[in-house]
Amino acid sequence: MNTERQRTSRLLEILIVFLRLGLTSFGGPIAHLGYFRDEFVTRRRWLTDSAYADIVALCQFLPGPASSQAGFAIGVQRGGLLGGIAAWAGFTLPSALLMLAFAYGTSVFSGPWGEGILQGLKLVAVAIVAQAIWGMARTLTPDIVRGAIAVAAAVAVLFLETAAVQISVIAGGAVLGLIFCRNGDPTTTTHMHSGVKRRKAIVALVLFAAIFAILPLFDKLNSPALSLFGAFYQAGALVFGGGHVVLPLLETSLVGPGWVDHETFLAGYGAAQAMPGPLFTFAAYLGAVAFANPNSLAGAAIGLIAVFLPGLLLVYGAMPFWDALRRQSLGQAAMKGANAAVVGILVAAFYDPVWTSGVSGAVDVVLALAGFLALVILKAPPWTVVLALAAAGAIFH
Repeated sequence: MNTERQRTSRLLEILIVFLRLGLTSFGGPIAHLGYFRDEFVTRRRWLTDSAYADIVALCQFLPGPASSQAGFAIGVQRGGLLGGIAAWAGFTLPSALLMLAFAYGTSVFSGPWGEGILQGLKLVAVAIVAQAIWGMARTLTPDIVRGAIAVAAAVAVLFLETAAVQISVIAGGAVLGLIFCRNGDPTTTTHMHSGVKRRKAIVALVLFAAIFAILPLFDKLNSPALSLFGAFYQAGALVFGGGHVVLPLLETSLVGPGWVDHETFLAGYGAAQAMPGPLFTFAAYLGAVAFANPNSLAGAAIGLIAVFLPGLLLVYGAMPFWDALRRQSLGQAAMKGANAAVVGILVAAFYDPVWTSGVSGAVDVVLALAGFLALVILKAPPWTVVLALAAAGAIFH
């Protein structure tokens, strides 16, 4: 009885923590990783920096929404599969419900005040990502070799703008780690307890592949629900490089066949920029406004589940194998290089798109710096920085 009560309490804790993050995590997937690090590494100490970097590296390797996959993996480690589902639900539902409300005609970020608030939220992303880089660089690039790997990774991501560049950069970092980071005794400290049995992981991977393989059949069954599910599942299964990359895939899958018109698609995309939580919840909006049935609430549910499902199946299936690789001495050397590459990827993302799209003048520089100092020196809770910079953006813009 006590064990069951403790499990229920832990699941409730996971849900509440991620629900708060889902309500306050503005700024896109890179900023979300900063929020997660602050919450689970710095504040709650559920993870070490190395363990968190392992999760980030794994999720960057896989297609799908990296920040949502990272949150799901943290939930799985903390409370098993139900913990992962609780983490995903808590982080996803606030944004999904807001996008559903927008689909019914609610427009929050319109007019000069709304645009100013949106600009303030972009500056929140600047401060959050800068804080993440500051903390992770000190832990994961403590020597010249790993610092050089991080710099090389940042340069590669900035100048080689392809969908698969992040995967290549992390793989390259792992190779460099094998070559240059093998000095010293392998650590026996376990960083990442996946908590996933290999049998269950294999089932998840087979399910992912089986659904993907039968997608062409969905259009032939003359079922609008299956066709809508297939369009979203395919987009979620093929996207690499973060939430924004899914947008052209969704446009091709939904605007092309006539599920959604171009103007409605762009209106939802604009609203999604102002929402907390994962950008993939744009799918809830698209499912709700689809011209043909299912649409409304049923369409939103189909879109939301289908676009997230492939990424969650992949990360659940990969977790135990990733952990086994990391435990080997060669695996540990590779992870040192891969973790350094993750820092470089964050640096590149900080410049473009976080800095380039968020900072447009001296006032923005001052506000972003104030947010960074509040987080790093004053240890202010992230949600207070969100409110402060959103208000400042409304005032100054």
